[in-house]
This record gives sequence, C-alpha cells and structure tokens, in this order.
Amino acid sequence: MNEFGSLELRWIQGFGNKNTEFVENKTVCYTCGNHICFLNLETRTQNAFPSPGRGIGALTANGNSGIFAFSEEKLSPSIYVYSFPELQLKNELKGGAQLDYTSLALSHGGPYLGSCSSLPDHIITVWNWENAEPLCSQPQAGQDVVSLAFNPMNWLQLCSLGTASLTVWNIAKSDSLHVLQPSTIKLPAPGGTFSESQAPSSQNVSNIMAKLHQSTRARLTPSAICWTATSKLYVGCAEGFLLLVDPESHSVSVLSNPTSAESIPELRRNSFQRLTPNNNGLIAVGKESVVHLQIKGSQINIAQTWKLERPVTTVMYSPDYKTLLFSSNTGQIYVLNPAQSDRIVKIFDVLSGNFVTATLLHNDKNICVSLKESGELQLWSSDGICISSLSLQVEVTCLACCPVAHYAAVGTTTGKVLFIDLNQEQRPRLVHEVLLYHSAVDHLVFDHDGHYLFTGGSDSHIYVLEARPSKMFSVIGYTVLSGCILSLSAQCNRDMNKVKVLALCAGEEDRKKDSSLLTLLSLPTQNLGGPDSIDRHGCLSSHVLKVFTFTVPRPLTSCVLGLSEIFAYCHRSKTLQRFVLPEDKGDLSDQQGVELKPVQEVRGHPLGPASLALSPHRLWLASVGRDGLLRIRQTASMERYIELQCHSCRFGGVRNVSFSTDGCTLLTVGLKDGSLVCTNIRVKGGDVSKMNEATQYSKSTAYFLKNIFDTENPILINFPVWGQVSPVGTETPEVSGGPSVNVTERDRDDNNLLRAPPSQPTWLESRREGLLKEDQEKYSEMKKNLMETIKELRDSIQEMIRDSENQPEHFNLDVEEERRLEAMVEQEVTRVRTEIEWDIVEKCYFRDVLKRECWDTMKVISRTINAFHSDLEVLNYPLKEQTAKELEDLCRVQNMRKLEKAACSLGNLKKDLSAQEEEEEKKVQDAETATVTGSISAQLGYSNPYVYDQFSLKTIEQRINQIVLLQVGTCFKKDVIYRVKTAFNADFEALHKQKMKELKRVRDRNKHIREIMLQLDMHEELWEPSLTNSEWPERLLAVEVSEIRAERYLTAEQKEEEERRKLEEERRLAAQADDSRERALDDMMDGVLEVKKEDILKMEIPLPEFVLTKPDIQWSEEEKKVFKEYEKKAKELSEEKEKYKKLLEIEIKKLHQSTKEATERFDENLAKLLEKKVNCTVAIYQEELKITYLVESVLREEEMRSQEQELKLQLEKMLAYKDETEERLKKLEDEVELLQETYDNVVLEDKSLDKDFRRAFSDLPSHMVDCLYKMFKRRPRAQKMRAQMDNSNNSDPFKENRLCGSQAPDAFSQMLRAMDELDAPANIPEGLSTVAWEKFCHVRRTKVESEQKVKTKALTLAEMQAFLQKKRNEDKAAQEEIKNLSKALESLHRRRTDLLMDTMVQIILKQGQVEVTTTDPTADNADTDFILYHRSVVDNLRNVIRTLAEQKITSMVACKDVRKGMIQLEWENKVMRKQIEDLYDKEKNIKMLQLSEEQQKMTHRSKSDQESHTSKQISSLEKSIALMETTHKKSVQQRLRKIEQLNKRAAAKTKKSADLEQQLPEMHVTVSELRHICEAAAMAENEAAAQEERYQEIVKRSKLKELARAQAENLAFLGAEVERLTMKNFPSLDQLKH
Repeated sequence: MNEFGSLELRWIQGFGNKNTEFVENKTVCYTCGNHICFLNLETRTQNAFPSPGRGIGALTANGNSGIFAFSEEKLSPSIYVYSFPELQLKNELKGGAQLDYTSLALSHGGPYLGSCSSLPDHIITVWNWENAEPLCSQPQAGQDVVSLAFNPMNWLQLCSLGTASLTVWNIAKSDSLHVLQPSTIKLPAPGGTFSESQAPSSQNVSNIMAKLHQSTRARLTPSAICWTATSKLYVGCAEGFLLLVDPESHSVSVLSNPTSAESIPELRRNSFQRLTPNNNGLIAVGKESVVHLQIKGSQINIAQTWKLERPVTTVMYSPDYKTLLFSSNTGQIYVLNPAQSDRIVKIFDVLSGNFVTATLLHNDKNICVSLKESGELQLWSSDGICISSLSLQVEVTCLACCPVAHYAAVGTTTGKVLFIDLNQEQRPRLVHEVLLYHSAVDHLVFDHDGHYLFTGGSDSHIYVLEARPSKMFSVIGYTVLSGCILSLSAQCNRDMNKVKVLALCAGEEDRKKDSSLLTLLSLPTQNLGGPDSIDRHGCLSSHVLKVFTFTVPRPLTSCVLGLSEIFAYCHRSKTLQRFVLPEDKGDLSDQQGVELKPVQEVRGHPLGPASLALSPHRLWLASVGRDGLLRIRQTASMERYIELQCHSCRFGGVRNVSFSTDGCTLLTVGLKDGSLVCTNIRVKGGDVSKMNEATQYSKSTAYFLKNIFDTENPILINFPVWGQVSPVGTETPEVSGGPSVNVTERDRDDNNLLRAPPSQPTWLESRREGLLKEDQEKYSEMKKNLMETIKELRDSIQEMIRDSENQPEHFNLDVEEERRLEAMVEQEVTRVRTEIEWDIVEKCYFRDVLKRECWDTMKVISRTINAFHSDLEVLNYPLKEQTAKELEDLCRVQNMRKLEKAACSLGNLKKDLSAQEEEEEKKVQDAETATVTGSISAQLGYSNPYVYDQFSLKTIEQRINQIVLLQVGTCFKKDVIYRVKTAFNADFEALHKQKMKELKRVRDRNKHIREIMLQLDMHEELWEPSLTNSEWPERLLAVEVSEIRAERYLTAEQKEEEERRKLEEERRLAAQADDSRERALDDMMDGVLEVKKEDILKMEIPLPEFVLTKPDIQWSEEEKKVFKEYEKKAKELSEEKEKYKKLLEIEIKKLHQSTKEATERFDENLAKLLEKKVNCTVAIYQEELKITYLVESVLREEEMRSQEQELKLQLEKMLAYKDETEERLKKLEDEVELLQETYDNVVLEDKSLDKDFRRAFSDLPSHMVDCLYKMFKRRPRAQKMRAQMDNSNNSDPFKENRLCGSQAPDAFSQMLRAMDELDAPANIPEGLSTVAWEKFCHVRRTKVESEQKVKTKALTLAEMQAFLQKKRNEDKAAQEEIKNLSKALESLHRRRTDLLMDTMVQIILKQGQVEVTTTDPTADNADTDFILYHRSVVDNLRNVIRTLAEQKITSMVACKDVRKGMIQLEWENKVMRKQIEDLYDKEKNIKMLQLSEEQQKMTHRSKSDQESHTSKQISSLEKSIALMETTHKKSVQQRLRKIEQLNKRAAAKTKKSADLEQQLPEMHVTVSELRHICEAAAMAENEAAAQEERYQEIVKRSKLKELARAQAENLAFLGAEVERLTMKNFPSLDQLKH
C-alpha cells in the first residue's frame, strides 16, 4: 500500500444499544460502530475514539479514576485500558478469552479489572491492568453471565449476574497469591418462598444424598443488581421481586413481593431492569417508569416517580453523585440534577437503528441527509449535530440529492419516489411523490448537472424523470433492460450534451448478486420530452435513447461509470477492475455484445462484496466492503490507496459510501452497526494538486449551476406540502373499466380474466389506462356495433344449447372445454384414488402391527365362555410366547437350584423317624404350607419344587432367582404363576370344546325338531344359542361378505374371473339337471326306493271311481263292498296317523328336555370353573404380591449400592482435596513463618532508628535535641484535612469508605509530599545550622520510610495470617466432611445388612385371627411391620402382665399414702416460708430509714467547713445566674429576629388567605354539591352493608349448626372406638411353629 494521504474522522453518529458509562463527572461514553463516543453533558459536545483493534465488544469505565476499558471482536481478543481525557493506552490485556468477552468491570478503589469470556471456556478473570497480569481466574464459571460488578467497599468481592443465577466471588488474597472462591446465592421460588434447609448437624445418608440429588425447581430470574454501602446486594428480578442479599451469611430477604396483598400497587406490574444506589434508598428502572425507592429496614416506599417519553434501560449516578443519568436503547440520554431542579433534560437524541444510506447536499454547508430503516429522514450539520428529522412512515431503500435544487429523492419499498424539500433545514417537508413500481425502488441516481433522475427496480424497468421542480418532477419515459438491475450510475458530458447511464444487469443464467452484462444508455440533455421521444405507452424511442451492451469475463457485483471508463468490483476474484469504453461512432450494430477486458486489475477487499463510488471530479475512487474498510484510490494509479477502519466487520461492514461536491468529504453507513461516519481526505506531498483540482472542480460546477439553482429553487419553495393541495399542472388520471355483459357463469369467468389494476396504479398503468380510455372514446361506435353482434351470436348459441339439452342425444359445442373438464375429472379421480389407496395402506399397516403385537405373539389368546341360561362369563389367561432370554434365565436358575438341593440333601442327612413321627411332621407341614408360603398355590397343586423358602431369602441373587421361578414361563412348566395359568387354561379349553359339542348337539336337535314340525305343519320359534365374538375372537379378524355395505369394486381382471366362474357354475348345474335316472325315480316314487314311516302322514287312500260318478242308490253290491273296505282302510290310516303324530310330539318334548338338561349341566360346570378361576386368581395375586415385595427389596438394594458408589466417589474427591489442601497449607505456613522473621527484623531496625536519634545529634545542646526529637516524632495530617474537605458531598452512599479506599494506594506518596513541606527551610528551629537540619531531615525521612515499611509488612503479615487461618478452617471443614462421609458409608452398610437380614414374609391368616390398627398402609409412618410369636409366648406374657399389675396396684396404694404425707409437710413448709418473708420485709423497712447524704456530711463537718462550703455554693450560683442572663439576652435577640421573620411570613400568609377567601364561596358550593352526592351514595352503601351483615350472620349460624352436628357424630364415633379398643386382645397365632 503506497499511501498518498490519510483519512481522518470528522464526526460519527449512532447509538450501539449497549451500556452507557461515566468516564468523569460530566462525560459519558458509549459505543457507536467501531468507535467509542464521549459526550460532555454540559457542553453537549461529542468526540469519537476509534478502536485500535477490530471492533468493540464489551465496554466499562470508572469515572472516579478516569479509566475506561473495552474488548475487541476477533479470535483471541485483547482488552484495551485507556485513560481519559488523555486517551492514552495504559495497557493491553491478552490471553483471557478465545472468542469474545461478554462482560467487563473496573474496581472502584484500585487497578483491578474483572472479565468474563464466552464460549468455549467461560473464564472469569481478575486482572491488574497496571502491569497487565491476571491475578486469578476460574474456568467454566460464567456460562450465563451477563454483567459483573465489583463491591465499591471491597474490591475483593465480585458479583456476577447470570440469566438465571447470581454468584458472589470472594477473592482470597495472601501477599501475591489470589484465589477466586464462588458463593452461589439461592434465590426464592416465584411465589417468594424459600426451600427448607436441612440441619447441618444431622449428616446422615439421606441428608447427604439430598444434597447430591437436589432437585432443580423454578426460581426467580435476577435481572439487575447493585451493591450497598454495607456490602450487601440489592437484586431486582424479572418477576417484579426486590431482594436484599447478604453475601456473608448467604441470607436472602424479600423487600418487595408483587404477589402479596401488602405490596405497593405501582411495583406489582414492575420488572426491574437496572438498579443504582442512593443515599436515601434506591433508583430502580422498570418497564414504563423510573422510581426512587426509600428503604428503611424491611419497609419500602416510593419517594418519586419519573416517566419519560421513551422506555429507560439504564440509570446511573455520576462519580460525584450530583447528576443522575437516564439512557434508552432507542438512542436518548436524559440528565437530572436533583440538587438544582426536578426537571429532566434531554441531552442527546439519536434514534437507534440501522442507517440505510446517507449523502451530502450540493451546497457549501456540507449538510448531510441520512435515512434509517424505520423511514426517518435526518439532517446533520457539518459538525455532526442533528438539525431536524422527518418521519416518512414507510420503509425506505435509497436516497439521492439533486444538484440544481435543495431537495432529496427517496425510494421506498412500496415502489414510490418521494421528493423532500430541504430549503428549510429545520423543517423538511414532503412536496411530491410518484408511484413507479409495485416492488421496491432499488436505485436512484441524478446526473451531475441535474438534468434527469434515473430509477431502477427489480422488474428491470428504468424510469427517467425530470429533475427540475419547474417540470413538476414529471416522468419522461422508461426503458426495459434484460435483467434485474444490480448497480446504476450516471455521468453528464457537457461537451457532447449527453447523459450516460451504466447499469449492471443480472441475466437469467447469472446469480442475483453478480452479473457479467453491462448496459450503457445514452440520452441527450435537451429536447427529451418531445412527442417523438417516447411512444404512446411512455417507452423511450430508439432514436433518442441509445443502448449499448457489453460483457465482461468475470461476473461483477458493483460498477461505476466515468467519462470513458468503467470501474467495477469482482467478488469472485476479490479484485478491483478498470475497463475502457470503446469510442461512440454512432453505429449501434457495432456496440452490441462487445466484450470488455480489464485494462487494470488490483487487489480488492478481504471481505466482500464491495461497492464503489466515484468522486465528482472523477479523480478518486472509493470502495467499501464487508470488512468495514474505506479505501480511497486515485483513478490514474489504482495501486495506491489510503484506508480507514470505519465500521466493524462483525456487523456486516459498510453498506455504501458517498462523496461531497468537492470530493474531500465522505460519508459511510454501516450495514448493521447503526452508525454514520463522516471522514475527510488529507493529501500530502506532491498530491496536494489533486486536492486543489477537486476544489476547483467544485467551484466551477457550482458556478455553472448557479443560474439554474436560482431559477429552480424558488419554484421548489412554493410547492405545498404533499397531500394538502395538489400542485398546479398535475392531474391524477382516472381508471375506468369497460362494460360487462353477464349471460352465463362461463361468460362471467371469462370477464374476470381481465383483472382490474390495483387500487393505486403506477405511472405506467395510469398511462395505459389513459390510452385505453382514449381508444374507447375513439372506437366507441365500432365497439357498440361489435357488442351488439356478439350479443346476437351469444343469444343464438344459448338457444342452440337449450335445444341441445332437450334432445335425447345432444352434441357439445365446445369440445376443448369438454376435454379440459374430462381431464380435470380424471385428475381428481386419480388424486382421490391415490389418497384412498394410501389410506388403505396405512390402515393395513396399523392392522398388521396390532395383529403382530396383540395376536400373533400370543401363545394363548384371550377368550371367554358364556353360560347358556345366565350372564355368567369366564375369561381365560392369555399367555405370550416366551423369549429365548427368559428360557435361558429359567434354565440357569433351575440348574442352580438342583445343585443347591443336592448339596443340602448330602450335607444335612436326616435321622430315621418312626411312622408316627413322620405322620405328625406331615400334618404340621400341611398346616404350615398355606400360612408360611404366603400363597394357596400349593393347595391347588401347582407348587414348584425349586422355589425358595421365604425365610431363606438372604441374598440379592436368591431374591432375583425367586422372581424368575415365580414369574417366568418356560417349556418345563415349573414356575408357579405359569403353571397356575396353564392348568386353568387346560380346563378352560376342555370346557370350551364341550360347549362347541353342546352347540353342535343343540343344532342337530333343532334340525330334527324342525323336520318334525314340518311334518306336523307347526310354526314355532326355536332357541338356538351361538358363540359370541369374545368366545370366538378369530371371527373379528375375518370380514364376511354381508358386512360390506359398499358396492365391491372389481378390476377388469377380477370381472373376467367372476364371469368365468359363473359360466362354470351354470355348466355344472346344467349337467346335474340332465340326469335321467333321478328324473325317473322322482316320477315313480318321489325320489325314494322305499316308503318311510315319516311318509304315513302324506299317504291318502283314493276314493273308488264309482263314488264320484254314481249316487249312493245306484251302487251295486260289489261296489258297496268295495266302499266298505275303503272306509275300513281310511279309518285304519287315520288311527295310524294319530298315533304317529303323538309319537312326534313326544319326540319334540324329549329333544327340548335333553337340550335344557345338557345346557344346565354345562352351566354348572362353568360355575365350578369360575370358582376355580377365582382361586387361581387369588393364588396369582399372592404370588405377584410376593414378587412385588422381592422387586422392591432388590430395587432398594440397587439404590443403596448406587448411593454407596456416589458416597465413595465423594469420599475419594474429598481425600484428594484434603491432600492438596494439606500440601498448600504447609507451603503457606512456611511463607508466613519467613515473613514473620522479616517483619521482626524490620521492627528491630525501626526501633534502632529511634534509639540512635540522640546519638546522631549528640554534638548539639540537649534542649535543641529535645526540640528536634519532638519534630522527629511529628507527622503530617494531610489525610485528615483531605477527608474533611471532601465531606461536602452528601448524596454519595459510599463517600466515607470510598475516600479511605481511594487514599489507601497513594497514602505514602501524600505522606512524602507533606514531609516535603515539613522539610522546608522555614521550619528550621532557631540556632540550628543548615547542615544539621539537612541531616535531621534525612534521618526523619529515613524513619518515616521505615515506619511505612513496618506498616506494609504488618498489613501483609496480617493478610497472610488471615489467609492461612482461612485455609486451616477449610482443611478442618474438609476433615469434618470426610468424617461425615465415612459415617454415612458405615450407616449405609448397616442398612444394607439390615435389609438382607430383615426378610419380608407374606403370611395367609384367616379373618379374625389377628387385629391391627386401622392406619393408612400407604402412609410413610404406617406401622406395617409385625413380629411373629408362638401362642405359648403370649400366654406367658399374659401371666407376667397379671402379676405385674397386682404389684403395681400395691405400690400405687403405698405411693398414695406417702404422697398424702408429703402434701401435709409441704403445706407446713409453705406457712413457715411466708412467715420468714414477713420478717424480711420488716427488716428491710427498718433499714430504709436512713439520713440523706447531705445530712450525713453536715454531721461530720466543723462549723468553719460548713461556712466555706456555703460560700462556695453561693459563688457558683452567682456565676450560673450571670451566665444564664447572658444566654437569656442572646436568646431574646434570636427570638426577636425570628419574630420579625414570622411577621413577614404572616403578612404573606395573610395576603394568601385573602386570595383564598375570595375563592371560598365557590369552593363552598362545590363542597356542598359533593357532600350531597356522597351522602346519597353512602345511604345506598349502608343499606347494602346491612343486608350483607344479616346474610353473613345467617351463614355463620348455619355453619355453626353443621359444626355442632359433625362434632356430635365424631364424639359418638370416638365412644364406639374406645369401647372396641377395650375389648381388643392379642393375636392368636398358635398354628405357627417356630
């Protein structure tokens, strides 16, 4: 970099939304971009200090010492410490963080600084910034720290405020050793309650484990802190609580609880954001106001409340506590001086937020115009003072100032261009606006001579507007480019009378951020608004607008146009390039698509993309990028540049840059840092001519444009404010729509396609609407004829459509519409079908999952059996398939139990018993089986030989094996629960099969009954049971055809298959129908070969033929004989039919009876199965209860094991800490011992100096030596005088301690300065030579230095001894903690042993055998543990109780007699004591009869002594009287003066009373009106209060009645309970054998 000059900061504006700090009594500092701004509160002047590093992070300051410190923003950042106002670097602190610092804090009384780093280390470090060394640090200590604060009274205390925590760090100091010790403050819960702390004396396992596993619960969120003069902390919470914390005792007291009824209403909805102490209380910042709180003990009152126009975020006092500062995040700073006035004064007002752009007006004042994202337009003077502002109430994007008039053009996100008149700098105003786009206006550019204003947007349209107010800012025309416009610049060539515009356009193949296509537009400076310049739609014609397109090798992000060259920036290569334009020969064909190659290419910015700006005289090129650098290059030699770090790269660097008219001043705007920077160019050496050339160009341009400016500016001033009165000559075109004819719905849809423009049309849309209106007026007659023709055609088509609809087969006129509708329907059908298919797939998946989990994995599925004649229902036990892990575990346990049993049988061989003894033992075992085993499974026959005895479960492994044996099912069927369930399921399956058989038999019987009923021609409903879904669950998984309600959908293949099956069925039926044998059998004998007995009812004897043809009288004998035989056969057949019918009816009754008997027998079997199910369920529940007890014991063992591991880990840590502490303690003891020896030597040397004084001046006279010795012992009192002088400030709560603390570091230097005054020649005693005086001064100074050395050593020794004692206490506490942990481990071991030995046994007892107290078994203190004893033990105990009861009665009688005698003796003793007291009172009264002291003295004095004493008293009284008269005279004079003052005040009061008496009648009237109103309201209130009181009495009486009734019931219950308890006896457990 070959520099040709320099860039210096002129001014800076902005507000960094960070903390504001005092650097002295009248100056505050705050961050602004890459600078620190200093604001003088009295003069309101502002200075800026640039950061020496990269950016500014955390900032802090100490106003007492004038020191401020800040961190930079980069990897491994440094902390810079500077002094104010010298702005001299004191030191640079390195190595405290890797990425960033979150907070900094300076101590009040020494060169100490606290810092907290961010990720990844989170280190809190305390520095000595004078020698740049860290004193102590603590890693991983500030994960959520947002601020740090030193104790003003003691720099050895540092408080860190986190987002949800509060920690006080105590700095333990021993000589040069510093150690940070944290002390976490536990805040109360959101309700204001504190958790109960455990007693420190009880160090059992539960307390230790409670500390180790303390559950986190919601607590208050601290938001603000401040130290008090008593080294306590005020803590404000986001929930509105105000707390007082004592760091020494860790106690927290609640001063203000917004949830309580006694709290102050103004503080209930408050959230403390900042606190600062006051001598009278506390200044607190809330959400809406700032309050002054007076705190006396636990009482809190609001003394004063301030409400500002903006929400305050920071409040603080100046170092001298005379000024109270308020600051807001929105950029306002207010000041209050309580001693002078209660009025708050606004000192500083800069709206916070990011700047969008800024530029300088074209005048000599160098006024800056800026825009913010919120739409605020601001004007700044040349010194950086805000002149005025105008809120545009819209989001803005760009800004440009006109060179021929004082106005600015502003582009908005809504597509408007606003014109702001800036002639009145105090009152800018909006005078015109035009809507050009429906999207944002991205670019606004004036040419340098102010002919045109060019605009660019995202729709590739460039509009050309008249820049002169005389032309009413009219739009000349527009042109369309080939892509989105990325950059736009303009130049005016006065020699050629042309204006050239360069646009960087992004094509379709390019990205939105860079492009390789350059478009150059050339326009004449005159005659551009003629009719031939634009077409009817407003597009610039080709003979006026010349367009040249160029391409470059690499895509560009920004470019700027010179006279015959282009300067561009390529972000991909990070280079700055210069292109030379070809000469304009007037041939457009030769200038289209020409490729430009860079003639010069230099290195650009490290971080891009960058933007460029060319100075008005075209000799300097400015570039800014995301790195925050501003670089100025000479266009002739681009390699040379000067640069300045204007903005921080962390916040996006620089947004844009602009030049002033003379090219010597630049404005840069930060992207996200909210700062506006003004810089000046200073050229040195031989490049001064460049500066002169820029100034000369500025003057020539101003002279050239002066006439135009004088003409245009007055016209602009006469413009009214936009929206009040429309300027003359401007018309708003009206938008009118054509007529519409609604014939059918389809016609309406077609008309809706011609959508109307938006509510506010753009200029181009308005122009097109105007053209449309003109065309409508011009062709209205033709249009009318066409509309009539169209209407006739439409009517005829509608008639044809109606005729077609009436026809059976109609044709479609619109085939394309039909196809479109069919395609739409097909698409919708496909979509719906796809959705249905996916829905079916989803349901199938869920079905498969449910079936797999709940059906396929079940070895025995859930099934029920219902009774035939009742609601009885029995459910089986569903069982799952056993896993391989369960099988493996059970096989392992069974093998282990086999080995154990084999070992027991070999080790414990029983003796041979007789048959009688074996029988007795068997009976005892049978009696104990159900009771001791705790389950009836053995009685059911499902015992497991491998199950442990309950009394032998001593180890955890045995209990786990017992759980496996009781619960897990295997192929061996040896576990209890599984065997019970399996055996019952076997019986269940047998009964279920029996029911299936019974159902089949019932169906067969009913079938037979129906056949009989058919023969008997009977119609009766038969009872036919069936299986339900619970009895036949497989039926739920099968879907019957009858259950499907919807029509079945068949594909083409399925339809073909269905037709094929139907044809086969028809062929089969046809083949069966063509059977001649069957037909012959049916014709001859009704399909059978013999007559069955069932066919008797169908048999009929045919009548003889003659009966039908002849009457009775014509019959022959033979015929009569035949008829008799017919009657005989008919009678026999009839009797046979009657017999058969009776047999059939009897058969039906038998079948019904057999069905009923069979189903009733089945119901009885089902009832027996239900009883068995109940017993099995009881056995299963008993076994599961045993398993639950075993699991609980195993879990308790596991819990104790984990507790033991944690305790051992804690013990190991404490032992390691103890070893480390002992080593450190030994080292400290050696250091203290060494320092003690040094201190003793220094004290001896100091004493020797005192002893050697007279020896050193032995040649002088003794009186001179005595005088010098007195002067030798004299010490100056400068500190006391200084403290008395500085006691004038009464507002500082830390004044006394702060004065002492501030003088402590330089006390010795003050002493030496005072000694210089004592060593002055004026203090030489008379008769002492100069040589002796110099010797004396040297000896005295040596003595003073020795005394100071002794004091220093003593302080250091005391400090080290205190530190040593503290470490000893810590070592003792660690030893105590180790002892407690060891005791806890021993207690835990005992509990584990007790848990293994005290086995829980489940016993089954009959009801009435035992009685227990009716306590809640789920309660923690329930007495659920019992001890089993034999009945003989209970009987023996009863006998002992009876014997002891008789002995007790005898002893009670004896005690009664003794007590009676004692009462008699006590009464006699009491009488004697009363007599003694009476005698003592008489003696005391006698002793009280004494002479006074004066009488006693007078009795012992002689007569002369009495007279002298009397005279002395008289003289003293005379003196007292004289003094009292003098005092009385003075008091009378004071009273007279006070009376005069009171008379004056009385006269003023009289005058004031006269004024009030004049107002008194009106006030009487007002008071009387208010009294009447209040009396009327009070009557209503009293009546309502009386009604409420009567209602409360009735309610109270009813409650008392209910309470009395409840107490009576309770007394009755308690009486019954007392009677029951008197009848209570011991449990009877004689069946148990122990």
